[in-house]
Amino acid sequence: NVEYPLLLTGIPRAERSTRVSDLLDRVGLGGKHDRRPNGLSGGERQRVAIARALVNRPNLVLADEPTANLDSVTGSAVLDVIDDLRDRTGVTFLFASHDPRLLERMDRVITLKDGVVEQEVSACA
Repeated sequence: NVEYPLLLTGIPRAERSTRVSDLLDRVGLGGKHDRRPNGLSGGERQRVAIARALVNRPNLVLADEPTANLDSVTGSAVLDVIDDLRDRTGVTFLFASHDPRLLERMDRVITLKDGVVEQEVSACA
């Protein structure tokens, strides 16, 4: 599942394997690379989605409701993974979310109402 985007770009097998293993380790799923989606929890599936989004080493990741349908503990764990990856790789994450837990952890928050910017807040350094 995580390797698929690399197959499409023609990355050699050895490099694909290294990248996938590294990302699965980073999201806390090392050793679970052979599991099917139905054998993973909701939080584990979200972390697989994060790894899949990062496997091609993008500069920007767009995430729609990254904590949706997760309990608060699992949602916080997913946000911890995102924070760590952002800090370690420099990837910019852009979220669309209704989850107030995200607001507290973001560097910048833009609130939309009826498709119009209602408020923009940057975190204090």
